[in-house]
Amino acid sequence: MCDTCGCNVTPGNEHLVAAGGHLAKTSGGNESVEVLKGLLDANDHQAAHNREHFARHKALAVNLMSSPGAGKTALLEATADALAGELRIAVIEGDLETENDAERIRQKGVPAVQISTGSACHLDAHMVHTALHDLEIDEVDIVFVENVGNLVCPASFDLGQHLNVTLLSTPEGHDKPAKYPVMFRAADLVLITKCDLLQVLDDFDPAYAEECLRQLASSAPLMNMSARKGDGIAQWLDWLRSELAAVRTQEVASEAV
Repeated sequence: MCDTCGCNVTPGNEHLVAAGGHLAKTSGGNESVEVLKGLLDANDHQAAHNREHFARHKALAVNLMSSPGAGKTALLEATADALAGELRIAVIEGDLETENDAERIRQKGVPAVQISTGSACHLDAHMVHTALHDLEIDEVDIVFVENVGNLVCPASFDLGQHLNVTLLSTPEGHDKPAKYPVMFRAADLVLITKCDLLQVLDDFDPAYAEECLRQLASSAPLMNMSARKGDGIAQWLDWLRSELAAVRTQEVASEAV
């Protein structure tokens, strides 16, 4: 996470450091450090609230992270088509500007809320909380959060999600897990996307990408995926079904205590 570019202050949490906010004044001496710690603490508190919200509605929350253009929206489009009539999904979209991705999702008949972050290169828990007020998730099984395209900062902010899914597209190169360890170490699942291009991008070695992932002490499953061609979709859907069942079983057990 970058401590100097200003990405820690977002449209979701800026009220905390604005005049009158409880982080607007510090005890002095180490203002930047103290404000950063306060923002992260406030984010984690909001994330816990979001997590309670998802649990109350029995919805699985999945945070999708990747570099720009890795195929997050295409994956969601394919998922919406494949799960139509079986599971109900909703999407929170994060981009600096435009509603382009949200419009693509809405065209699939899926409710989508667009978050425009301005200059912030990640979503935070406050922004997700605001978006949840615009989503009717009483009848939703899975809420996907499509995070801002960025292989650094999104991994450092808890949104209240159950799971992180990191996408690695074949044009990016197979060494990205080694170069961006925080992002890939946070992943509960890694998808190698655009795998239909492997026949022409012969310098991408899926085995090497997995080796880099395992060197991070990650046991996250890794799947090859082509949203456009449908490769790997069945395996992806099985994973989602399994994780949704596990979350709901856990919630039922918690209610019984």
